[in-house]
Amino acid sequence: MNSDTAFEIFLVCAPGLEAVLLEEVIEKGFATPMVGPGGVTISGGWPEVWRANLELRGATRVLVRIGQFMAFHLAQLDKRARKFPWGEVLRTDVPVKVQVTCKASRIYHAGAATQRIETALRESHGITVSPEAELVIKVRIHDNAVTISLDTSGEALHKRGHKEAVGKAPMRENLAALFLRQCGYDGTGPVLDPMCGSGTFLIEAAEIAAGLKPGRSRSFTFENLASFDPARWQEMRGSTPSTPPENRFFGSDRDAGAIRMSSANAARAGVAEWITFACHGAGEVMPPDGPPGLVIVNPPYGARIGNKKLLYPLYGTLGQTLLSRFKGWRVGLVTSEPPLAKATGLPWQPQGAPVAHGGMKIWLWQTPPLR
Repeated sequence: MNSDTAFEIFLVCAPGLEAVLLEEVIEKGFATPMVGPGGVTISGGWPEVWRANLELRGATRVLVRIGQFMAFHLAQLDKRARKFPWGEVLRTDVPVKVQVTCKASRIYHAGAATQRIETALRESHGITVSPEAELVIKVRIHDNAVTISLDTSGEALHKRGHKEAVGKAPMRENLAALFLRQCGYDGTGPVLDPMCGSGTFLIEAAEIAAGLKPGRSRSFTFENLASFDPARWQEMRGSTPSTPPENRFFGSDRDAGAIRMSSANAARAGVAEWITFACHGAGEVMPPDGPPGLVIVNPPYGARIGNKKLLYPLYGTLGQTLLSRFKGWRVGLVTSEPPLAKATGLPWQPQGAPVAHGGMKIWLWQTPPLR
């Protein structure tokens, strides 16, 4: 399998945001994108795999489908797994972990199937198998078809590699990026977050505006594959320097610790000079000078932090502040509680689809420009 052989690449995202990821995938020029449950499928060779990991803000991870065969019983699985060309992709000095799921197939015991594949890897190709390995082979046996995929990302892609400090209920970077996109943010116009926590929305917005690649500061498991080309990767990683954004970004939080944290995170991401942070409550927030833009906020909500009843006044104050001071600004608000969103008194557009996040459903609420 040389670096330009095309295969199926599956870009995983949070359920409920597939169509938004599709927009980003099309914008970035990936070939033949198709949306499906839990993500977007594209086709391409290894360079597209590297670029997807490096450039896509909304994806959670990048899986590559490296092959498929039929198997109706364990002996057949064993035989075909031994013949599979693992050596074209895997290196003998890099350990792997095998994960198997079985559905609607004659092979129904995932543990037994895992053992057969692990033995085939060891005995036919001399590949080390370890439960602690970072490189994961995902095997799906569905309707007797065995599909073999590799997780090329390693750590989930929301871990950009420059955020050490995190508040108690962080917004993941890939969700923040897709919510910004849903709010129509394209890298132009100011962005303000009156409850900025660890600064995720503002850091993502500033990076988008500056043209910075989200994966620029981290490593990926594809760097440990036989198909990896370090020279091509360096070239891809090093291209397009950032351009200073025309607009500024503004964050505030009543917690001084959150402001220290978000400032440190912005500095590590290389965007600190474009973001202004201040320590005060949401009721004291004022619009900055200049044109109106986007207010985006991820306030506390019941399932996430504390007692829901105590949050109604907070949402009410936030809504009043925005309505009285932020004429012309659009608002995006993330919450798991529709009644809390309504307590703001803001002119919400119809409620959109729920997004699965950390075992619960959350919604992005949006307004037209405030009048």
